[in-house]
Amino acid sequence: MQVLGIFAGTDPNGVTAQMLQTVLAGVKAPHTTVTVNLNEYNLHMAAPRHPNRDLGQLTQLLIQSDVWVIATPTYWGHESGLLKQFFDALRAHLIRVDQAGGMHPGRFKNKHYVTLTNCYQGKRTNLFSPVTDATFQSVDQVLGTAGLIKLGEAVQTGTWPTPTLAPEKVATLQKLSQKINRSQRKDDQTMKRYLQLFVVVALMTLITMGLQQLLPHGGFWWTYGSFVIIFFALLATILHLMTVKLHARK
Repeated sequence: MQVLGIFAGTDPNGVTAQMLQTVLAGVKAPHTTVTVNLNEYNLHMAAPRHPNRDLGQLTQLLIQSDVWVIATPTYWGHESGLLKQFFDALRAHLIRVDQAGGMHPGRFKNKHYVTLTNCYQGKRTNLFSPVTDATFQSVDQVLGTAGLIKLGEAVQTGTWPTPTLAPEKVATLQKLSQKINRSQRKDDQTMKRYLQLFVVVALMTLITMGLQQLLPHGGFWWTYGSFVIIFFALLATILHLMTVKLHARK
């Protein structure tokens, strides 16, 4: 299995590069690693009659690799412009579009990816006023639409004025390496997600019905209304907690 590290930062010795290097260093044989620096490639979207040779080389590396490790700093609350340009230039390869304009996974379906980012904000600020969520969401939207499966993510906060990795962050990145080492070429988690959704709905229904027993008994509309209100409150709470847990913030 080949793991491709994609560097979309500006400083080859900065935190973004350090995060990427740490993850790739933990990938063990028989797996192999390759790293590309997007700064070294021409990423413009070429017309069909004038193919972009650099983009063609990158596409071949993406085809040959089973796991992509995307490393980008968070600038102004989003991924770097370099990564955005990379995704834009690859659009025709990442997805196919039907006659109605619907987007479907392209040739990279069922590959895996990991997202790494960092920001100047401290842990507390990023936890309660998340500046890195949009970066993760953008990568998830692009690669999820392309049919790739997410293995994990990591963020390093507080990179100003000390652009170094915290020891606990090194441990987190090494765990991502271990996850890459254990990954299978294809691992569609659709059924797992449906089962998780079923468990959440079943649990929320049970809690709602239990809380209803504490309320005064009434007719049909009282029972229905109280059920909807309690269920909605539980759903809103769970969705909020899932949003916090969904992305690495510290």
